[in-house]
Amino acid sequence: MSFQQGLSGLNAASKGLDVTGNNIANANTVGFKSAVTHFADVFANSLSGSGASQVGIGTTTSAIQQSFTQGNITTTNNPLDISINGGGFYRMDTNGTITYSRSGQFHLDKNGFIVDDRARVLTGYPADATGTIVQSSPVDLQLDSGDQSPVATGAGVGSFQGVRADVNLDSRATATTWVAGPAHVPLVPPATASFSPNPSSYNWSTALSVYDTLGNAHTLSLYAVKTALPGEWAIHANVDGTTDQNVTLTTSTLTFNTSGSLVAGSGVVGASINLANVMNDLGQVNSAATPLAFNIDFTSSSQYGSAFGANRLEQDGYTSGSLTGVNVAGDGVIRGNYSNGQARDLGQVVLAGFTNPNGLTSLGGNQWSETSASGPALVGAPGSASLGVLQSASVEESNTDLTAELVNMITQQRNYQANAQTIKTQDQILQTLVNLR
Repeated sequence: MSFQQGLSGLNAASKGLDVTGNNIANANTVGFKSAVTHFADVFANSLSGSGASQVGIGTTTSAIQQSFTQGNITTTNNPLDISINGGGFYRMDTNGTITYSRSGQFHLDKNGFIVDDRARVLTGYPADATGTIVQSSPVDLQLDSGDQSPVATGAGVGSFQGVRADVNLDSRATATTWVAGPAHVPLVPPATASFSPNPSSYNWSTALSVYDTLGNAHTLSLYAVKTALPGEWAIHANVDGTTDQNVTLTTSTLTFNTSGSLVAGSGVVGASINLANVMNDLGQVNSAATPLAFNIDFTSSSQYGSAFGANRLEQDGYTSGSLTGVNVAGDGVIRGNYSNGQARDLGQVVLAGFTNPNGLTSLGGNQWSETSASGPALVGAPGSASLGVLQSASVEESNTDLTAELVNMITQQRNYQANAQTIKTQDQILQTLVNLR
């Protein structure tokens, strides 16, 4: 009598129960991928080849395949909790040893590296001092927590440099003339016309902050004065309420055509601020570079028959700022937010894809290692090729289906009982044979 078939069935059912139990145990493990047990039958060989009456000798576990299906996405309060929606693995570094993971529960260590709970470091593309992502070989991602350096107005790297003033100057305004002195009595024609920021001396004004090389804010006031010529406006400026003699403009007028648009080639006014004189007038000390020079772009301004107004006032300078928070975009770019209202790219998370993910070797701790069966890692930015996209402040839950696993557990239990019954039956038959007289 052979007990081999029943014994192999018991072993296979026990292995299936082990896998089901492991899936259930990890139902709350972030990034866990459930496994499925594959079975295969075993046939005995005959001396003369296969025969019609050949009987198998049981079953065996052919493979335990992991299911890399998508888990549910759950939001969290940690911006460095990152989930993958789609294919790919995080690339983790442990003292030079590279592993791969789907668990995106990260935080910063004392040195600013992005690490998981076991101090494995997340890798990606670094960013240079200007916030430009450098797509070289992936490196350990370390966030710079130092203060962001100030940028003087006119020295920015955005879509424009200097000041942009998109304003509408009321075409119905009449010419304003004045003389120097506290009374500022309008005269026609004017005597010696020396501008003074008195409401009777201009038609409209606006103001915004500009920044010097040390990040100090200064109030730049702009004044528009209608001249006697049709469509022509005189432009004046001062800083921090001091005399307009501290600001030199490359052109003093804006000229509009009969359609209310600036005439071709005009609209950009160069400004140069003598900060030394400004500080002297205010009785203050400032070692920032002087003069502070930038352009004032009026090219999108108009002169229509409607009220004065500023549609846009912006400039490219800012003061220094400290890092207040980070967030991760869908393409893996890590953006730092600073107390000065600015944002800068600090790095980019990369993902790794594999031709055969089931060829990876499971290391435990939600980590896998590359093997010859998996093929080499295909590293790239999230959203590229077959790689998924990322979502900040969220985690990917285990893909374990508890309902299915409980049904599998019952099935494996019944298989175990059935195989035990075949062994019991074989035992009874053997006992009968032994008792023959």
